[in-house]
Amino acid sequence: MLDTMLHADGDLRSRPDLMDPQALSQLGGVELIARQVVEGFIMGLHRSPHRGFSAEFAELRAYQPGDDLRHIDWRMFGRSDRYYVKQFEEETNLRAYILLDVSTSMGWSSNPDAIPTKLWYAKHLAASLALILLRQGDAVGLSAFHEEVVARVTPRGGSRYWYELLRHLTRLEAQGGTSAHSALRDVAVRLRRRGLVILLSDLLVDPESTRTALRFLRHRGHEVLVFHLLDPGERELPAAGDARFFDPETGQEMDVNVADVRSAYRDAVRNALSEWDRGLRPHGIDYVVVGTETPLSRALRFYLRKREHLG
Repeated sequence: MLDTMLHADGDLRSRPDLMDPQALSQLGGVELIARQVVEGFIMGLHRSPHRGFSAEFAELRAYQPGDDLRHIDWRMFGRSDRYYVKQFEEETNLRAYILLDVSTSMGWSSNPDAIPTKLWYAKHLAASLALILLRQGDAVGLSAFHEEVVARVTPRGGSRYWYELLRHLTRLEAQGGTSAHSALRDVAVRLRRRGLVILLSDLLVDPESTRTALRFLRHRGHEVLVFHLLDPGERELPAAGDARFFDPETGQEMDVNVADVRSAYRDAVRNALSEWDRGLRPHGIDYVVVGTETPLSRALRFYLRKREHLG
């Protein structure tokens, strides 16, 4: 099935991390997709200028004369035609918390036949990030929230722990309003030592209280990484016609003529994104907008830059 879907692009045949999310969603469940995305991403690192980092990153390194042949990763050899040696888990060196927004707005897609929901994207990004962190020897925890925290997994290390995270992820559904600052404060209380906090959200939240909570985490010495997930339909309105705007979290509706508001809407979105950027980056908080129509590799590359900075 994968070969048929990717026949037009030979590189994508072995790089699911480069596939568009809709095609990726046809491959299976969260576990299978996240594994393939991470393997493809790691393979890309071995072919990139990040070679020195990618070996540590992937629990693999290039084979060297004298290495025990029993430790060669033959599956990676079959995929890349290169020899890599498996490295064994080391002591945990970082505690990471993934905060996942599961509010009602996250269950929305502007084009369900072509673009998965924001929550689908967030779940698969969270699973991929968790797998990468665990492979690096880090401890990973999960906190899912809407108005309140609805699922919490204490940070732990070890590759087997990934399956416990997956069990929680697969059960999550979009519901309720959003209160990100309460989840951020909850994490601040639980992270006793310096760690990494990764927020996955569409940020349809109270901006000032959320920015304050994020800055508080940074002030406490934690590294903070914010993925602002945006459906393409939220960036740009259709060219013409009438539309009904519906807020799934409040139930409010509004009928508008798109042509009358399209330009103003575009400016409002641009200003909102700029406000998030200005309110976070000067405080040492990494912020990136990720479109839910883009391959997961974009978000993973951003995480990679963050992790290289942490050392």
